[in-house]
Order: sequence, then structure tokens, then C-alpha cells
Amino acid sequence: TFCYEAGPTGYGLHRLIESLGHTCLVVAPSLVPKKAGDRVKTNRRDAEGLAKLLRAGELTAVWVPDERHEAMRELARARDAARQDLTRKRQQVSSMLLRMGLHYPGIKTWGARHRTWLANLKLEHGEQRFVLEELLQAERQAGERIARLEQAIRAAVTDWSLAAMVPALMAMRGIDLVSAVTILAEIGDLTRFKNPRQLMAYLGLVPSDRSTGETVNRGPITKAGN
Repeated sequence: TFCYEAGPTGYGLHRLIESLGHTCLVVAPSLVPKKAGDRVKTNRRDAEGLAKLLRAGELTAVWVPDERHEAMRELARARDAARQDLTRKRQQVSSMLLRMGLHYPGIKTWGARHRTWLANLKLEHGEQRFVLEELLQAERQAGERIARLEQAIRAAVTDWSLAAMVPALMAMRGIDLVSAVTILAEIGDLTRFKNPRQLMAYLGLVPSDRSTGETVNRGPITKAGN
């Protein structure tokens, strides 16, 4: 039996060991027991510690997705990164206009009227106009990138192993197809949780608890999930 901590290298090593006929566990680093006061960290000590904890049954294994599910997760995360990039691009435009004392008189930004207002702005210096056009072009390209990624998600979900769960999540208010795919790509198969409490604990939506004796102290949610 083999084990190693989950990290940025993915699950290729796990699949290789399993294909050779051995058992392999990918363990959650945050749930590996640590000795208080242990300040020496080497590869050998880490390996020996994991071996002892594995023998004692003290390690918590993470759910390992198959290659197709991992590919869907990459697609969902790429869309999320593109959305964050679009937000940054729009903040750059807003910051530049704020420095120049220009304020949009309307209410809703980045609609058709707002874009028309941006295109018709009269700036005093040509350098400012050039910078603004570059920022607006970057914003448009970021929006087009999101559209392409969302289209790829819609095309890929049809033959996905969790495709049947997508419309079930979409039945809840505020969740569209992209949101449902993102949730399932990060969490995985929901049936691996025995009850809703396990799912809530996995997501970190349960209160922290520091109770002793008859004193019960409930704190904020743990936020242990992704």
C-alpha cells in the first residue's frame, strides 16, 4: 500500500501505482496529524511519518477523480480564472476614469449604454485615449474568452459522467448550467457523502466548536472547503 500527500502534481502517480496492481491513497495534507513542537522537516521524516500514520489508520484519503472528470475541472477552473481576469480589466478602466474625474451618469455599467458612453468620451490627451482603448480592447477579449469557455462547458457536459446531476442542481434558484458544472467539478460525485452533514462539513459550512464540559461555544463556519 502506497500513500502520498495531495499537491499540485495531480493524480498521475496514483493512477500509475493503481495500474501496477497496488493500492494507493492520496491523503489530505491539512488533515495529517502533526506533533506539537516538531520543527524538523525532511523528506525522510515526512515519509516515515506518513508510513506510521498509514499503518495506524490515521490518514484521511481524498476523492480521486477520473481523467475525464479532472479535465472538466480544468475547464471549469479556466472559466473561473477568466471571469476574475474580466473583473480586473473592468476595475482598471474604472480606476483610470476615476483618476481623471470622469463619472458615468447612468446606473448599470458595462451595458450597451455604458459602452457607448466610453466610446464617445472626449479626452484631453492622446496618450489617455490610447490607454483607454487598450484597456477596453483587453476587456472585450476577456469577455470573448469567457464566452468560448462557457460554450466548451455546454458542449462537454452532454457526455459527462455527472451530466444527470446538472439539471438537478439547476432546479435550485440562482444556479445555471455553468454554476452547476463548476460545483460538481469541484465536489465530485455527491453520492460519496452518506448524508447532508458530511457534505456541509466538506464545504466548511458548519460552525466551529470549542466546547468543554457543559460549556458549548459555537463559532463562525469553518470554511474548510474549496
